[in-house]
Amino acid sequence: MKQPHSAGAQGPGFARPFRCKACGRQVDPAGAGSRHRNHCPYCLSSLHLDSTPGDRASGCGGLMDPIAVWVRRDGEWAVIHRCRRCGALSSNRTAADDNPAKLLGIAAGPLARPPFPLEHLEAMMGETAEPGSDNG
Repeated sequence: MKQPHSAGAQGPGFARPFRCKACGRQVDPAGAGSRHRNHCPYCLSSLHLDSTPGDRASGCGGLMDPIAVWVRRDGEWAVIHRCRRCGALSSNRTAADDNPAKLLGIAAGPLARPPFPLEHLEAMMGETAEPGSDNG
């Protein structure tokens, strides 16, 4: 049997409780909504255990920070993790008990910190406004 994919997972079996190595909270995998727990539902962190999903072949073992979310073709959300130790990126499905505020915070992060001053957006919007429109 494979061990769970989680921030702090130890030993064999899918549904073993563990203490998250990132936030220290006790995690009960039963709330995930599946037999697989890839990350902590509180802080969404994971561990770099796999080279390809489920193989446990990575020798890294570094903490993986949740850095982004994306939406799969079927509408399901997934979390992008980046390893603190080696920089590897991976994608993990969200779980039923994931912290919704944390997920939304990660999703909204780029909107709160655009790569340009917001004044540039205002200027650009003013330049593209058509005469007689409400935009200008």
